[in-house]
Amino acid sequence: MECADYFISSGRRCSPSPSPSTSREPWRPEKQWRKAMNVIRGCHRLLRLSVLSAAAGIMRRSSSYVEIKVYDEGELGVSSGGDGVDHDAAAFTVAADDESFKGLVKDKREDCFRRLGGAAGVAAALASGAERGICGDDADVARRKKAFGSNTYPKPKPKSFFRHVWDALADVFLIVLLVCAVVSLAFGIKEHGIKDGWYDGVSIFLAVFLVAAVSAVSNHRQGKRFDKLARESENIMVSVVRAARRQEVSIFDVVVGDVVVLKIGDVVPADGVFLDGHALQVDESSMTGEPHPVEIDAVKSPFLASGVKVVDGYGKMLVTAVGMDTAWGEMMSSITRENTDPTPLQERLEGLTSSIGKVGIAVAVLVFAVLTARHFTGSTRDEQGNALFDKRNVTFNAVFSGLVGIFQQAVTIIVVAIPEGLPLAVTLTLAFSMKRMVRENALVRRLSACETMGSVTAICTDKTGTLTLNQMKVTEFWVGADRPRSAAAVNGAVVSLLCQGAGLNTTGSVYKPDNVSPPEITGSPTEKALLSWAVEELAMDANALKRKCKVVHVEAFNSDKKRSGVMVRDAATGAVTAHWKGAAEMVLARCSMYVGADGAARELGVEQRRKLEQVINDMAAASLRCIAFAYKQVVDGGDGDHSKIDDEGLTLLGFVGLKDPCRPEVKSAIEACTKAGIAVKMVTGDNVLTARAIAKECGIISSNDNAAGVVIEGHEFRAMSPEEQLAIVDNIRVMARSLPLDKLLLVQRLKQKGHVVAVTGDGTNDAPALKEADVGLSMGVQGTEVAKESSDIVILNDNFDTVVTATRWGRCVYNNIQKFIQFQLTVNVAALVINFVSAVTTGKMPLTTVQLLWVNLIMDTMGALALATDTPTKGLMRRPPIGRTAPLISNAMWRNLAAQAAYQVAVLLALQYRGRDVFAGAGERANGTMIFNAFVLCQVFNEFNAREIEKKNVFAGVVRNRMFLGIVAVTVALQVVMVEVLTRFAGTERLGWVQWGACIGIAAVSWPIGWAVKCIPVPDRPFHEIITARRRRRSTSESSTTVHISH
Repeated sequence: MECADYFISSGRRCSPSPSPSTSREPWRPEKQWRKAMNVIRGCHRLLRLSVLSAAAGIMRRSSSYVEIKVYDEGELGVSSGGDGVDHDAAAFTVAADDESFKGLVKDKREDCFRRLGGAAGVAAALASGAERGICGDDADVARRKKAFGSNTYPKPKPKSFFRHVWDALADVFLIVLLVCAVVSLAFGIKEHGIKDGWYDGVSIFLAVFLVAAVSAVSNHRQGKRFDKLARESENIMVSVVRAARRQEVSIFDVVVGDVVVLKIGDVVPADGVFLDGHALQVDESSMTGEPHPVEIDAVKSPFLASGVKVVDGYGKMLVTAVGMDTAWGEMMSSITRENTDPTPLQERLEGLTSSIGKVGIAVAVLVFAVLTARHFTGSTRDEQGNALFDKRNVTFNAVFSGLVGIFQQAVTIIVVAIPEGLPLAVTLTLAFSMKRMVRENALVRRLSACETMGSVTAICTDKTGTLTLNQMKVTEFWVGADRPRSAAAVNGAVVSLLCQGAGLNTTGSVYKPDNVSPPEITGSPTEKALLSWAVEELAMDANALKRKCKVVHVEAFNSDKKRSGVMVRDAATGAVTAHWKGAAEMVLARCSMYVGADGAARELGVEQRRKLEQVINDMAAASLRCIAFAYKQVVDGGDGDHSKIDDEGLTLLGFVGLKDPCRPEVKSAIEACTKAGIAVKMVTGDNVLTARAIAKECGIISSNDNAAGVVIEGHEFRAMSPEEQLAIVDNIRVMARSLPLDKLLLVQRLKQKGHVVAVTGDGTNDAPALKEADVGLSMGVQGTEVAKESSDIVILNDNFDTVVTATRWGRCVYNNIQKFIQFQLTVNVAALVINFVSAVTTGKMPLTTVQLLWVNLIMDTMGALALATDTPTKGLMRRPPIGRTAPLISNAMWRNLAAQAAYQVAVLLALQYRGRDVFAGAGERANGTMIFNAFVLCQVFNEFNAREIEKKNVFAGVVRNRMFLGIVAVTVALQVVMVEVLTRFAGTERLGWVQWGACIGIAAVSWPIGWAVKCIPVPDRPFHEIITARRRRRSTSESSTTVHISH
C-alpha cells in the first residue's frame, strides 16, 4: 500500500515532520499540485494495468491508492484559536518568578490582570489558547513544570520507625519493667559479679525492646499503608484541553497554561482565571468561610482559587498558579494527614481493655501481697528447698532485691493481662481490609466506614451506572408522533434543529482530528450517546455548527428541573432560538406545538398529547430512558433579559430512547443482600415505568410486588406526613422521579426506624444524603469531586457488586476482631488464674518475667497478625447484619473461651503440682520449662480454634491464608529457639523428645475440645439481657402476688 499525504493550507505549507532542507524551500503551490497530479495519474495507470493483467491471466498485484488529507488553518497546529502563537516554539512572555503574576489569583490583583490584557492576554503570555490549550507534549509539560513548578505541595513527614518504637516504649507498665530491669541488673552484678549477674536484667531489657520493636514494625507498616491509600484518594482526574483535544489528566500533572474544563461538582484544581462559560457559580467556603455561592464571569469576578467547588453552570479556566504558589497549597502543606481519632469499634475495645486491665491490676496487687507475705515469712523456697529470705540475717539489699523481684513479677502480670493488642488488631484488620478493598475497587476514605458497613441494614442505591452498565445508546427515535426509519426521511429543517439541540445544548464535546479519523466524543454517558447519535445518524458537523451558531445563554441541567436549556443566535440571520432537552414527560408538559417528519408545525391537542404520552410510556416500559427535544423562537431577538430562558409554549421536536443494560452481576449481588438481611432500595430520577422495569430486571422487586408503597414517586413521598412516611418507609423498594432532597428524607426516615443506612451517590446534590447516611458511597467514575469528598467510601468502578463487597469486608472486620478477642481473653484468663493460684499455693509463679513477656508478644502482636488478616467467607453474607450495639463478646465466644481456659488452667496446674512426679528426674527448672512450653503451644493450637467462632471445621480456607500459616510457623520456630537455644535468656532448660511430645499432646487436645464444645447450643440473646429480663419478670410477678394478697 502506497500513501501520499499532502497538507494543503491557504498561505503556507505544513508538514508533520519537515526536514531542514524542505523547511527552507520557497512555497510553490503549482509545484505541489503538479506532484499530486502526477501521483494520482500514476495510480490510475497502475489500476488500468492491473485490470488488463487480470484479463490476460497475469498474476495480480496488490492495489495502490493515494490518500490526500486536506486541512484548513484551524485544524493545523499553526495557531491557537486564532491567536497566531506557535506553541511548539513559543516562549512565555511573563517571568516565572514575577511575584505579581504568582499572586494574580491569590491576592486578586485586578490591575495586573487588566495590564496583561485580560484572560486572552494571560493565555497569550503563557503560550496557551482558549480553544487549543497548551501543546501538551512531554517536553512542553516538563518546561512548564520547570518554570512554574508542579501542582503538588510538601507534606509533613510521617512518623519514622524510631518514633513508633518510642511510642511503643511510652507504655507506663513497660517503663516500670525497664526500671525493674535496671534495678535487677544492678543487684545482679553486685551479688554475682558482672560475669553472671547481668543475665536477668539484660533479659528483661531485651524482652521489653523485642515487644516494642515488633509493635513498632507493625504500626510503621500500617502507617505507610494508610499514607499510600490517602495519596490514592487525593489523585483526582481533571479534564483539560491540550492541542485542541479534551483529555483527562491527574491533578498532579496540571501545569500553568492548562485550560481546565469545569462542570457542576468539580473542585478547582489550581489557581486560574475564567475564560468562558455560562452561569458558573463556585462555593468558596473552604477558603473564605462564606457559605454563599459566588458568580464567576470574565469582567466582575474572573478569579478562581484552588480548592473551591463548582456548584452550578460550567466553563473553562486558564491555570495561572499551581502547588505552593496557591493559597490552597500553602494551607494543605501545613496540615498533617495523620488520623488520631479512634473509630467506634476502637472506642468500644478501649473500654473492654480498660475493664480487663482493672481486673489484671487487682490480680497483680493480690499476687504482690501474697508473694511478699510468703517471701518475708520464709515460706518461699528455692530448688534445693532453702528459704529465699533469711529472717536471721536481714539486710537492706536482701529486702530491696526481694521486693523488686516480686514487684517485677506483679507488673509483668499486668502487662500480660492488659490486652493492648486489641487496638492493634483493629488497626491491622482495617489496614489489611482497606488494602484488599482497593484491589476490589472500593477506596475507603474514613476508617470507621469499614466497621459500619458490617452493620448496614438498608442500601439506597442509584440506578444509572450502579445497577446498569452506564453504556447508553440511542435505540429509538421519534419526530413528533412519527417514527422515521432514518434521518433521511425527516425534513432538513427539523434535522438542523435537532442537531442544534443535541450539539449545542450539551456539556460534552466532539473532537475530530482530521477528515479521515473517527470523532472523539467526551462527556457523561447520556451526552456521549446523544452526540454519537447526532454525528452518526443526523450527520452533525460539530465544528460547522459552532461556526454557524453562537451560544447566548445556558441553563445547566440539574436534578430539580431535570432538563437543560440553551439560547443560540444564528450567525447569518441573527435569529435567536431557545432549545430545551430533558426528561420527556417534563418537556412535553411545556409544549403547545409539535412538528412531524415533514417539518410542519401542528397544534398539540388533547388526543395528540395522549398519543405522545403513550409513546413515552411504551419506551419506559421497555427500560428505555426517554429524552425529549423542544425549541422556541425568541421574539425579542435575544436582546432582553437572559437570566432565564423561556420554557413555556415550546414546540416539540422529538424523542429519543436510550438503552442502558443492567450489569450482569447485579441480580446475584442483590440476591446476596436479601439473604444477608439487607434491604436494597433504588432511588432514581427516571420515569416510574422505567424504574419499575429496571427494578424487576435487577431483582429488586418481583412481578408479585404490587403492594402499596413498593414503587413510589418522589413527590408522593414528599407530600406525606412524617408519620405516614415512617409507616411506609420499610416497604419502599423503588423511588422514581426523585429529587436529591427525597433521597435525604428517605435516609432520615430509615435511620429513625433504627436502620443502619448506606447510600450511593454521584452528583453534587447527593452530598447531603451521603453525609446523613451512616456510610456514604460515591461513584469513582461518574461521581463529582463534591460527592467524593462527602462520602466515606469511593466505588472506583461504579458497580453495585462492589457495594456488596464492601459490606462483606465490613462484616469480616468485625468477625476478625471477635476472633482475636476470643483468642486473647482465653490467654488472659488462663495466665491470670494459673499465676494467681500458683502464687497463693506455692509462693512462686510458674512463668518468669521474660517468659510472660514472650507470651504477651505472641498473644498480642503475633496473634493479631494471624487472626486479623483473614479474608471474608461466603458464610458472612448468610447471617443477619451486626447490630449497632451488639456485644463484642457473644454467647458463643464465652462458651468457647471458657472451655479452652478451663482446660489450660487444669492441665497446667496439674503440671505445676505433679509434673515432677509424672516425669521422673525432671527438676523444678525443667518442670517450669514444660509448663511454659505447653502454655505457648496451647495458644498456637488455640489460634486454629479461634478462626471459627461457631463452625466446627476450623481448617476451612486455612491453606489460602498464608499470613496465618506464616505466623504460626514463626511462633513455633521461635518457641523452639527459646526452649532449646536461649536457655539462659528465657530461664528454660532443654527438653527431651518425650517431654516435647507430652507438651504437643497436651496442646493438641484443645482441638477436639473446641469441636465438642461447639455442639453445646447457646442462645443468640446476650446472657446479661436474659438475666435482666428474668429478674424483671420475677419482680413483676412478686409485685402482682403482693397486690393479689392485699386484695
